[in-house]
Amino acid sequence: MPKIKTHKGAKKRFHVTGGGKLMRVKCGKSHLRRKKAPRTKRLYDGLMPVSAPDRKRIKKLLPYA
Repeated sequence: MPKIKTHKGAKKRFHVTGGGKLMRVKCGKSHLRRKKAPRTKRLYDGLMPVSAPDRKRIKKLLPYA
């Protein structure tokens, strides 16, 4: 049986924790941040868990994660 290829776009966007949780970055982090308040900018620092409906789909894109 051949190996399954990892989706490179998903690999760059999602991070799998040691416990197997899928984490993602909030949108709006990289662009047009100068005009945002410092408190708003700090909210972009952490990772967020992926929502339950999307988890199954992303797991297929990352077979070895």
